[in-house]
Amino acid sequence: MKCKICERGCKIPENGTGACGLYENNGQGIVERFPNKYLITCPISIETMPMLHFYMGQKFLQVSTVGCNFHCPGCISTVIVKEMNHESKALKELSPVEIVNEAIKNNCIGIAFLMNDPIASFYTFVKIAEAAKERNLLVGCSSNTYFTEDALNKIIKYLDFINIGIKGMSDDIYRKCGGSTVNPVIRNMKILHNNGVCIEVSCVYTNNNEKEIIELAKKIKQISKDIPLQIMRFIPLEEADCSLEPSIKSSEELVKELKQYVNYVYLFNSPGTDFLNTYCPVCGELIYKRDFYGPMGAKLKPMEGSNLVEKEICPRCSFKLSYKGSLKNVKYQEADFEGGYPFTRALEIIESILITIGVSEKNKIVKVWEYVLCNKKLKDLHLNIQNLNNYINTIKIFGKILGYNNEAENLARYLEEKISIIQNGLSNVKNKPRVYYAMGKPLFCIKGGRMENQLVEAAGGISVNKELDCGGRPGMRITAKQLNKLNPDIIFISAFISNSVEDFYDECIKDGINTEAVKNKRIYTHIAPGFDFGSPRWILGLMYIANNLHPDIFNFNVIKEAEQFYQKFYNMDFTLSNLNRSFAKPDNKWKLKA
Repeated sequence: MKCKICERGCKIPENGTGACGLYENNGQGIVERFPNKYLITCPISIETMPMLHFYMGQKFLQVSTVGCNFHCPGCISTVIVKEMNHESKALKELSPVEIVNEAIKNNCIGIAFLMNDPIASFYTFVKIAEAAKERNLLVGCSSNTYFTEDALNKIIKYLDFINIGIKGMSDDIYRKCGGSTVNPVIRNMKILHNNGVCIEVSCVYTNNNEKEIIELAKKIKQISKDIPLQIMRFIPLEEADCSLEPSIKSSEELVKELKQYVNYVYLFNSPGTDFLNTYCPVCGELIYKRDFYGPMGAKLKPMEGSNLVEKEICPRCSFKLSYKGSLKNVKYQEADFEGGYPFTRALEIIESILITIGVSEKNKIVKVWEYVLCNKKLKDLHLNIQNLNNYINTIKIFGKILGYNNEAENLARYLEEKISIIQNGLSNVKNKPRVYYAMGKPLFCIKGGRMENQLVEAAGGISVNKELDCGGRPGMRITAKQLNKLNPDIIFISAFISNSVEDFYDECIKDGINTEAVKNKRIYTHIAPGFDFGSPRWILGLMYIANNLHPDIFNFNVIKEAEQFYQKFYNMDFTLSNLNRSFAKPDNKWKLKA
C-alpha cells in the first residue's frame, strides 16, 4: 500500500512501516503510529517560529512532536527528530480538543506546529486544525512542505500560515534528505499562495549554494515578490562539515543581492545584523526592528523612544507594505529553553555532559532527558549551566541517575583541578582587565548572567556585560555609544555563533567603536566551537581566556590540553577540521549507539 502523505511515496507492506517509521500499514490503510503525543506545548510569540509578516507580536501555542519524514544532514532538530524515543514518557498525550483548550487558556490566537514537521504527525495535525477552527483559532506550521497534492488538499482549507523550509534547488540536496527533487515544494508553494495561505520561505545558506538561493528568489518572484524570504545562515551541527558555514559578512552581501528579486529578505543566525529588520522595498525606510532570539528566531522590538505601531504604508514614500493580520504590542517572553529551537540546545547540552562521562547509548541519554523534562527542571538546567560550580554539580547528578558516578566524579575532578590552578595563579592579581563578550557582531551583547561571562570572571577579568541591563535570548543588541562607554580592554567573540576577528574588527571601525580593545586590537575568538558554553569543553575555553587576560601568568597549551581532554573523556583524537558547532557531539564523526 502506498503512503500518500509525503512525496517520498513509500510502498508499505502489511504490518510494515515507511521510511520515516511514523506510519504503518495495518491491513486496512495507512495509520499514524504515535498519534496525539507531544514533546512541546508552550506559548510563543510568532516571530520566534519564525513568521515575520503574520499577526506580528501576537501569541501562538507551539506544538511539537518527534520524528520527521526527512533526514537532513546537520539538522538543528536532530535531538527530537532522530534521537528522542517516540514512546518516551517525556511526551504528553493530549487530544486535539485538549490542545485547543491549552491555546485558549494561554490567550493564544492560534496554534503553530514547528521544530519537527507536521508531516510526521499528519493525521493528528489535521484533527487539531479542525478543532482549532471550531474555536476560531488560527492554524499554521513550519514544514518542508513535501506534501502530496492529496495530503495538501486535506490540510489546506485549515491553514492560515506556513513557513516553507526549502532545502535548496538541486535534486542532490533533496536526495540527501530522503526525497528526490524540489519540484513538489515549488508546486505546493504555488497552490498555498493561490489559496490565500500566508507564506514565508526559509532556506539554509551554506557557502556553496549561493546560486541555488538566487534561483529560489527568482522562483518566489514569479509567484509573488511580497513573499518574505528568510535566509538561515548555516550553523554546522551533528555530522555537518564546519567549512560549509558562511560568514556573517558574506551572508549579508547575499541578502543585499536577493533584494533585487523579492521585496522582503531576512537574515537569521547572525546576531547583531540589521537584516532582521523590515525596510521599505522602495525607499529603504526602517519599518520594524527585530533582534536575534536564538537559532532560527527573532523578536520584534519597539523603535527608540516609541511603542510598536502598526504600519500599512511606508511613512516616507507611501508604498503599501505586505502584512497579514493586526500587530499587537505584546511583551511576551518565552520561558528559559522554551519557544523554538533553544529547546533543542537544552537537550544537546544534557547530551554533551553525558557523552563526556562516557555515555554513548541513545536510551540512556533519553532517560536523563526524561528526568529533566518530566520533573520540570528545564529552568533549573538553564540556571545551573551558567555557573561553574553548579555545572559541575549537574554533571554529578546526571552521573548518579545513570549509575556513572565514578565517571562523573572523574570529569568533575578534572574541571575542579583546572579551575584551582587558575584561581591559585590569580591569588595576587590586583588589576583585572575589563572584558566584553559579543555574539556574532560587535553590538550584540551576551547577557551578563551567561556562562561566557562567568568564565571571564573565573579567568581574572571584569565582565562589563554585567554592567548593562541586557535582556533577550541569549542577549540583545546595544548601541555603539553604550559599548564605547563600557570601554573594554579585551573583547571575546562567542564560540557558538561566531565571527572572524578580521570581520569583527572591520565592523567595529564601521560602527565607530573606539574602545581600548579595538585600539589595541585585543579581540579574540576561540580556538574551537564549544569552548565557552554548553559542553564541558568550556574548561578549554577558560584556559584560553586566562592566557589572553593574563599572559604574564598563564601559558596553557590549549591545543595540547584539548588533545588530552579528547583522549581522556572521548577516547579519540582532537582534530580541529572535524569540529563543528554541536554542543554534544565531540566532532562530526562521532555517532550515538542505537
